[in-house]
Order: sequence, then structure tokens, then C-alpha cells
Amino acid sequence: MTWQLFRRAWRVFVLGGGQNECSPRIAALCAAVSIAAVAVLIGGAWHSPTYADGGASARKQAAAAPDDSGATMQGYAQRILRTLADRHTNNWVRYWQARADCQAVPDGNDAAPLDRALLALTAGICAQLDARLGVNPADYSPRGEERTVGLLVNEPDAVVGYTLFTGQDNSVVFLLDPLGRVAHAWRMPDKGSHARLHDNGNLLVNLSPGIVELDPRGNKIWQYSIIGHHHDFFKMPNGNVLLLMHKLNTREEAIAAGANPDFVSAEDGLNYDYLLEVRPTGASGGEVVWEWSAWDHLVQDFDPTKPNYGAVAEHPELIDLNFLLETISMNRPDARHDWLHVNSVDYDPELDRIMLSARNFSELWIIDRSTTTEEARGHTGGDSGMGGDLLYRWGNPRAYGHGDADDQRLFWQHQTHWIPAGLPGAGNILLFNNGLEFPGDERFYSSVDEFAPPADGYRRAPNSAYHPLAPEWTYAAETRSDFYAPIMSGTQRLPNGNTFVVDGPAGTIFQITRDGRIVWKYIVPLHKRVHLLQGERVVEAERTFPTPYGDPVHLLTNNVYRAYWYAPDHPGLRALDLTPGAYVEDFTDMRYDARATLAAAKAGDFGDPLVQSDESDGFDIYLDENLDEYRRRLLYIKQPCAGEDDRVRFFLQVIPADERDLPVHRQGHGFITLDFDFEDDEVRELDDLCVAIRHLPFYPIERIRTGELLGGFIEVWRAEIELGE
Repeated sequence: MTWQLFRRAWRVFVLGGGQNECSPRIAALCAAVSIAAVAVLIGGAWHSPTYADGGASARKQAAAAPDDSGATMQGYAQRILRTLADRHTNNWVRYWQARADCQAVPDGNDAAPLDRALLALTAGICAQLDARLGVNPADYSPRGEERTVGLLVNEPDAVVGYTLFTGQDNSVVFLLDPLGRVAHAWRMPDKGSHARLHDNGNLLVNLSPGIVELDPRGNKIWQYSIIGHHHDFFKMPNGNVLLLMHKLNTREEAIAAGANPDFVSAEDGLNYDYLLEVRPTGASGGEVVWEWSAWDHLVQDFDPTKPNYGAVAEHPELIDLNFLLETISMNRPDARHDWLHVNSVDYDPELDRIMLSARNFSELWIIDRSTTTEEARGHTGGDSGMGGDLLYRWGNPRAYGHGDADDQRLFWQHQTHWIPAGLPGAGNILLFNNGLEFPGDERFYSSVDEFAPPADGYRRAPNSAYHPLAPEWTYAAETRSDFYAPIMSGTQRLPNGNTFVVDGPAGTIFQITRDGRIVWKYIVPLHKRVHLLQGERVVEAERTFPTPYGDPVHLLTNNVYRAYWYAPDHPGLRALDLTPGAYVEDFTDMRYDARATLAAAKAGDFGDPLVQSDESDGFDIYLDENLDEYRRRLLYIKQPCAGEDDRVRFFLQVIPADERDLPVHRQGHGFITLDFDFEDDEVRELDDLCVAIRHLPFYPIERIRTGELLGGFIEVWRAEIELGE
């Protein structure tokens, strides 16, 4: 294996290897790689001892994710060489992966002589690595106080990787490189709360009601629409998708199950959550293969004449139907039907179990997935023998009659999940602990908490709460109130032991070390759909949250529900180009300023109109191509603006140069329909000006058909626009 690696490294970096020919610019790197390859070859006959110098090395060893050679100096060198010699991987992926490995190389002060020599050679490779693509992260360091948005902190202890996010009011998903530049972007069919990148390079987007799968070019591959879907989803290893669902029971149905009628309104009824496991079929369908419902696992001690009657404290495996009903009715009358408010779902394939975050209960729940749907409705069956009952719950023992306010550990938490295998803390549970609660129980600060569930199968002592009694690691601000995200938000463990944190209401994403230092920080540069420029500040939204410290906490207009971090060697990145583009804060095309748009059109910045209006149609149409590859837009401009123009519906058919760019289900038609209403756009009527803006797909376009519809189906006018060469 080492000999093959040596030959490949020699061929690629010394002899040229075709497309990877060494240029004078990286000659030093080529030499260093070839020498290091020889050293690795020589070292292959013996095994270096694994480094074991305490917590620092343990963190670095985890980052290296060593292969069959173990966490040895030889293993690190082999991994770096393998990365650089991999001709089948995107150059930028190789660069960042090798840079991450370089950061993970352990100190060699106490190493054996041959290890120290190999360490020196590896250091030579790493020192020349930036020449590979002509980039040095030090040249892109944040510019200090003049920066108001984008990347503000990027220290050496930050682990390099790609960050995926979308704004709550934005229809674009951005993938950032470690320097805060846009490496890829997807335009969604509509606004989505969050998205996940999968191993094939496709994006799965939470686009209520349902989910959408987009390929790397933004084409819709699969869509599953269903009323009741909310908050979260999880794609399982078998390709099925877990969907969080909710359903509204009537007041009569809730009372029949044992709910206290004093706290269930006739108008609202009572909401409950359930899970669907869906197997994708075709381009827009799915087969439900498994289901679990909270309504099947209730207990109540209010009405002995109704089902589910029993002692709540004796049945922690069941959900108290009357827990919180009075509290919600008194404190949230506008949302008194919202009983559980489950906001996240996670799945562990090794355990074959599912974790749910029941926000209003301030608890996480674990259930058995090994059941059939019929078993999941009952109390027996599955590997656990407990059917669909709760195997484990944690965060608020009051919910099952075994504690008081002093025992509560969670406060409207989000993104509860198991730390995946191969990462520091694997098997532990990590979550974002928001700190908000119903009045009287708020904590008014946020934390990121990690705890280890009991190793004995979630058992507990009789008449006691589930263990542990407290987290084993917590991050919170030194001044507690400085870090308070009352809603949304999330967290993720990173390979080097850092933790990725999303302060959702503030639109802030950052990395912290184990000791709580912020080493990477990014402020989302969005004001709803408008991109903020450097020097501009994020705007406060109308919604606020009370605190005991004086000023309330504001929801900001750049808020994000969740974001995700991906290692450079993530398989899904292989399908993407990843050539860095502009910073999000440099994307001025989303700044829907009607006056500036009109002035630019009159000044000829967009060239001549593609369609010149006359008395019959009334709209000039311009093509704005003065943007980067992710943004081309049609501008529909009319002046003066008549009173009825804000109710115009436009039809828009886009014919690509290559039909294969279309979604599969549209390829036989030869075009995609992107009809839209004038009032759907950010800019509407302004003085005597009407402006509607429609973004076009990323792929090459041959021509466009567009026009105005009367009553949704009668053409008022039509224009054919040629865009091909």
C-alpha cells in the first residue's frame, strides 16, 4: 500500500502526472512530497508508538481519523500524501483536507528519531501547501473592527471545513469555504428553514409542507409534499427519510383521551406530534413504511373514567397528557393548542433508535425504531420489548412526576443528537440548551451541553429520575446573559474536539474549543432576502424576548434556524466545484432597491431592454448579467404604475441549452415553468414605479417565453427572448 502511494505521489508530483504537472511555482512542494514519500516507504517496515500525551494529542488524533496505520507519524504522513495524490478529487477539497491534516499532526518533541525526521518532512509539505492553489489563509484574515458581517474570527485552532446555511427569509442555500467565501450555492423553489448535504452531493431541504431534494446544479430530483410536516427531517442510511409531523385533535378527541377540559379550547383543540418514515418513490412521491405517534403513548391521572388513566410517576415510559396544559393555556393563549412542539429528530443506526426533542416539555425522548408500525402503537415488541413507549427521557423530571424546578436541566432545547462515531465524545448526547421556558421557569441564558446517557440500557432506580444528574461538559458565556438564543439554534461536534454552534436568532455561527474560546465566528450578512454589505449592521426584527436584565433580546433579520459543518473529505463535496466565489456580503444583486434598479436601467447598465413595452403590455424587461455565476435575473419594470399592476401574474418558461439540466420529470417537456405573482417579490409598487425581479436558473439558457396572464390563464401579452449564443 505504501509502495503504491509512493509511486502515485512520485508520478503526480515529480513526473507531472498529466493534468497535475508540477509548475515551478510548486516545485518545492513536489520535492517535499517525493522525499516524504521515500521516508514513509522506509518507515513502513516498522510501527511508531501511538502518541499518548494527554488531552491535546487525543484531540489531534481524533482529527486525523487515522486509517489502518493508526495514530502514528507514519499514519499522518500517509494520509496527507494520499490526499495530495488523489487525482479523482476536487483540488479545493484536497487542499482543505490536507490543511486540516497538517493542523492535526502531533507535536514531535518526544518522538523517536525516525518519527522526528518524518515529522520534519511532513512539515515541509505543509509549509508549501498554500502554493498548491496560490492561497494563504493568513492573507484572508478578518479585517478587524471594520468588518460588521461575514467572517469576523478565524484563528489557527479553528478546524477547517465547509459551512452550509440559509436565512429564514432567503431562498438560497450557501456553502462557505473556511475563509467565508461562497464555494457553492443552491436556489430553492421557495424559502426553506434548513438543508443538509448528503453523500451524493445532493441537498435535502426542509421546505414545508414537505422536503425537496436538489442536485448540485439546483435541479429538483425529488419532492415529497405532505400537510403537517414541520421543523426537521433525517435521511437514514437506507435512503428513507424520517419526517416530523403534527396533527390537530379536536377538543372532543382530547377530552375523550383524558385531557382536562378546562384547558382545551373548542376553537383550537390540541396538537400532537408523530413520525413518518418515508421511502422515496419516483420524482415526487413516497411510501410510508413506518409510523410512530405520541398520542399512542399517553398517561393521565385526571379522569379515571377515560382511557390512559394511571399514576404518572409510575409510568415514565408514557407521556402525561395533562402536563403543561394549564401552563400553556395561561401563558400562551395564542398557541394553546401547541402542546409538545417537537423540534428535532435524530437516528442512531447502531442502536436502531430515534431521538426527539420535545421543546415544550424541555425534554429529549428516545424510542425504539426496531418495531413494526403496529408494535410502535403499543407497549410491547421491538428489540427493547417496549413497543413505541419512551425508552429514555432527560431534561425535566417534573414531566413524569420525579422532580421539581431545581431538577430541570433543559430549557426549550434544540437539535438534540448523538455525537457520531469517530468524533470526540462519540455516543454522548449533544444539544443546544436555549434557556427560554414558560414564565417563571426561564433560565435567560443559553448553553451547549454534552452528557453521557446511562450505559446500562437507560435504566433508572425506582422512584427516581433518569441519570445523569448533570451534563459532563457545558459551554456558556462567562457573563451568562451575553449568550442567549431563546429560539431556534443548534450545535455539532467537530473532528478536532471543537464544537460548532449556531446562535439562530442572532444569525451567528461560531466554533468553540473545549475550554470555551471562540476561534471561528461568522455573522450571516442577510437582511431577509437583502444582502448586507461590509459596514452595514444587522437589523433588529419586531419580535423580542424578555429578560430580567433590562433590555429585551431581539430576533434579528439575519436569523437562521440551523447550519451544518462538513469536513473537507465529506463524500458529498466531491460532486461540487467548490471554486471560491464572492463573499455573501458582496452579492449586491439581492439588494432590492427599486430606485437604484430604475436608475441603472435608464443609465444603460443592463443594456437595451429585451422587451420594449408598448401600450398593450406596459412592462420593459431587462436581463441583468452584471453578477457572478450564481445570479442572473430578469427585471420587469413599468412606469407609471397603475393601481392594478400589483396584482399581475407573469408566466415564465425557461428552455435550457441542454435538456439534461432540467429536473427529470420535466426533461420530456423541454422547459421548466417558473410562473410568479408580482406581489410575491420583495419590491412592489414604489411611487409611480413597478418593479418585479425574477432570478433565473444557473445553467445555460437557450430562450425564454414570458408574459402577463389575466385571471391566471388568459395571455395579455407574450414575449420570446433568445439568450443562446
